[in-house]
Amino acid sequence: MLDIKFIRENSNLVKEALKNRNLLKINVDELLALDEGRRKLLVEVEELKAQRNKANDEISILMKEKKNAKEVIERMKSVSQKIGELDNKVGEIDEKMASFMYSIPNIPDKSVPVGSPQANKIVRSWGNIPKFNFTPRTHIELSEILDIICFGIAAKITGSNFVLFKGAGARLERALINFMLDMHTKKHGYTEIFPPFLVNRRSMTGTGQLPKLEEDMYKLKDDDLFLIPTAEVPVTNMLSGEVLDEDKLPIRYTAYTACFRREAGSYGKDTKGLIRVHQFDKVEMVKFVRPKTSFDELESLVKDAEDVLQALELPYRVVLLATGDISFSAAKCYDIELFAAGVNSYLEVSSCSCFTDFQARRANIRYRQKESKKMSYIHTLNGSGVALARLVVAILENYQNADGSVRIPKALVPYMDGKEVIKP
Repeated sequence: MLDIKFIRENSNLVKEALKNRNLLKINVDELLALDEGRRKLLVEVEELKAQRNKANDEISILMKEKKNAKEVIERMKSVSQKIGELDNKVGEIDEKMASFMYSIPNIPDKSVPVGSPQANKIVRSWGNIPKFNFTPRTHIELSEILDIICFGIAAKITGSNFVLFKGAGARLERALINFMLDMHTKKHGYTEIFPPFLVNRRSMTGTGQLPKLEEDMYKLKDDDLFLIPTAEVPVTNMLSGEVLDEDKLPIRYTAYTACFRREAGSYGKDTKGLIRVHQFDKVEMVKFVRPKTSFDELESLVKDAEDVLQALELPYRVVLLATGDISFSAAKCYDIELFAAGVNSYLEVSSCSCFTDFQARRANIRYRQKESKKMSYIHTLNGSGVALARLVVAILENYQNADGSVRIPKALVPYMDGKEVIKP
């Protein structure tokens, strides 16, 4: 979340950011009016408390001198009652302000294009679009031919937009997870984490999913717990409430988890096969860094995700998202989109974001500067390294043969026990 002092001193900047994000319904002036009223009440409360303290001293002196303190006691009761009334008013304003503060998104960095998703900027591309001497099949057709992904069975045992991997399909999913974890830990220097798949409301609020996105989350009926939409939530909240020494930064974690998203309102839109599912596997990268290095760390985070796709020899492009397309908590975000031949389109497989201190303020994650010993909020980043559902789509569709078989990317062959082709 943003600091109220920052909003107070930079109200025009915040308003401009809301305009660029197309969030004009959020009334910053109303928040500032609440803030001003709260500060006036606090001044009044402090004045009354000073009067009460003075009265207490008077009562103490009168009682020592065995004089009548009734008048002063009555006056103090009136002051105490007034303090209680004002404290209640401050509490009511605090609740209203908290609701406001949690609804205000992060300020996009100056390097972020202004506009709707149409203003997104392709910053680079890698690899060659595959060419076939036959009409490439979709991953849905290939899955049926190879008997490796059973959408119908998943729908029978759970519901629509869930997936069941089978045989070589299940092995491919496991191979990709192990391959990515090995790359991020051995090559990129991340520490592997295996977190819970359920988190509490505080954790979801800390990373910015709540309260804004609650309808998109799977929530338990009898406990105030949520199935995680991404490993970003439990991994970032590992350090909630902590104060770190600057020498320990940066901290880099990577984690495999299943991810769960209701995707409310998305039904009927790109919902076939693996394109948009309610449960999918993902390897996530999370960083905790010094503020002055955060945007450099973002660039290296993107490169770490790109390394995965380059090793798999899959064509992709990196897209810098515009103000109207970045997530609620992000100050800057790159998407990585894989080309998939069967659907003949680019599919997002990674989203890499710098949140500046936005999440750290919500989750109260700070660090102690080495020289000054001053405590400041840390900067957090996260990126998909990468999401598997659409990655599997790209592998099946780009590595397919005319007979319906699919070649295994060379980097994955050791993780498939030497298997080089999935055959019908």
